[in-house]
Amino acid sequence: MSGDAVATVEVSDYVFAEPMNGPLLHQAVVAQQANRRQGTHSVRTRGQVVHSNRKLRAQKGSGRARLGDSGNPGLRGGGVAHGPHPRDHSKRLPVRMRRRALRVALSDKVRNGYITVIDDLSVGEPNTKAILEMLSALEIKGSTLIITTAPTGDLRKSVRNIPNTDTLASRLLSPLAATRARNIIISRHAVENIDELWGHVTVKPGRAGRNAEEAGSPA
Repeated sequence: MSGDAVATVEVSDYVFAEPMNGPLLHQAVVAQQANRRQGTHSVRTRGQVVHSNRKLRAQKGSGRARLGDSGNPGLRGGGVAHGPHPRDHSKRLPVRMRRRALRVALSDKVRNGYITVIDDLSVGEPNTKAILEMLSALEIKGSTLIITTAPTGDLRKSVRNIPNTDTLASRLLSPLAATRARNIIISRHAVENIDELWGHVTVKPGRAGRNAEEAGSPA
């Protein structure tokens, strides 16, 4: 963790050289944020608040505005008009769009020099000082996401006391996680895992492909 370059890592252009696509990345991040919402917000309407049905004052003669019962949304303690009610905020995004959005996010980090690959990120025991020294040696400033194949408890404990710094397993990487942090530190094994997970083209055969397979299959 000295911060010196010791080797060159070859990565897949399919994952780390994807052209920028701002609208797609924005759509993926918004969808992920929406899917994390509980949607349990709720208010009481004038028909749900407990109140007397007595008319508050006479319809005429007071010189003031006419009023009905105390459940009026315009009164203190009354119901809420057009307020939020429980609903599902989730948004569905096709798998290929989600994967491409992640490739766009990672590629943008690479182009701007915000990704650093470390040969080994393991720590023998919880040691916040060692992580701080590593960040200082790498001259990394700002929010940082440390990605390994499987963050150990010692690594999590070493990082949790550092502001704006977090750890994540490579298989859980998402467009939101990749864009939320300014800097990304990845272990060498995690880079290989990312290449293995998202470094190949997955084409789902359509009807035309199935027809061709059926036509070519022996009777």
